[in-house]
Amino acid sequence: MSNISISRLQEYIKEQDYKPELKQAYFMKLAEEVGELSRAMRKNAMPATETSLKGTIEEEIYDVIYYALALANCYDIDVEKWAYIKEKLNDEKYHKNHAEALRYTPC
Repeated sequence: MSNISISRLQEYIKEQDYKPELKQAYFMKLAEEVGELSRAMRKNAMPATETSLKGTIEEEIYDVIYYALALANCYDIDVEKWAYIKEKLNDEKYHKNHAEALRYTPC
């Protein structure tokens, strides 16, 4: 199994599917995929296998991530950078110290 960073996945999606003029379409697809994820969860879909992914929670979570990152690309948002910053704010709000585990290091 290989690991992939959020930055690399975001870069890959931008290479394959970057159409900033379609922001609303990406958002509509994101909303649609959230609905499909909800349906898969409600049906308690069987876990994915390497040969059977269709309709699974794994498939739908990936689709949600895909369209969220595609939308981030339209706005030139570095998701890894802002995830760390947002987690720092959450740490302050909830009196935790979790953000350091996500320390952002620009490439």
